[in-house]
Amino acid sequence: MLRLLERGGRPVELSELGMPPDVLAGVAARAHGMLLVTGPTGSGKTTTLYAALARRDTSAEKIVTVEDPGEYQLPGITQMPVHRQAGVTFGAALRSILRQDPDVIMIGEMRDAETAEIAVQAAMTGHLVFSTLHTNDAAGAIPRLIDLSVPPYLVAATVDAVLAQRLVRRLCERCRGDGCASCRGTGFHGRIGVFELIHLTREMRDAITHGATGDQLADLARRAGTRSMRDDGEVKVHAGFTTLEEVIRATTE
Repeated sequence: MLRLLERGGRPVELSELGMPPDVLAGVAARAHGMLLVTGPTGSGKTTTLYAALARRDTSAEKIVTVEDPGEYQLPGITQMPVHRQAGVTFGAALRSILRQDPDVIMIGEMRDAETAEIAVQAAMTGHLVFSTLHTNDAAGAIPRLIDLSVPPYLVAATVDAVLAQRLVRRLCERCRGDGCASCRGTGFHGRIGVFELIHLTREMRDAITHGATGDQLADLARRAGTRSMRDDGEVKVHAGFTTLEEVIRATTE
């Protein structure tokens, strides 16, 4: 599986992932509710969640994760692996975790109705919940959560923000795309993220309770000033981090 900016088995900093400052602040400064990170397999979702958790103050907060499998060891954080053969599902692990009264919960993937229900309950009762979903864009996370049998009014009440991301190849710093020994003639070395962060506004929450589609929510997000992944990618092209072809390839559904 593709991993972004690997550093010897340790999580990277959010600032290393290529996040614009406003997106970084929106991910790092969460205090309550639910933050969902969306994208296909290999888009760096788990890397982003680990980086967000690494910024939390473990001396002031009790942080617990449920993962399948765990990918890094996080100092000061309790990490619980899922073991389906032994009956330890995401849902069963979450129920156990909530009895420990954590402040922050990270769920490796929200993949079934039971997990989604417990996650929403946790967010409703004052916990900060991080999780991932497989959707094509940020707005698509809302109907996907409703597809997992979460009532629209609870989605509107608990989801605070949704982050969508993709990875694009980073231009080689030594040759800037011409090809050299460092990049093995490819012109690229490493990867960088392109991001879209939707903060749910009051208008969007009202629309969710009235059955808005993902496209309608995306339109409301654009009107509220949300920058798309394509827009973020174009900024990175102008800054010399990647190419327009890379951005188009990664953000074309």
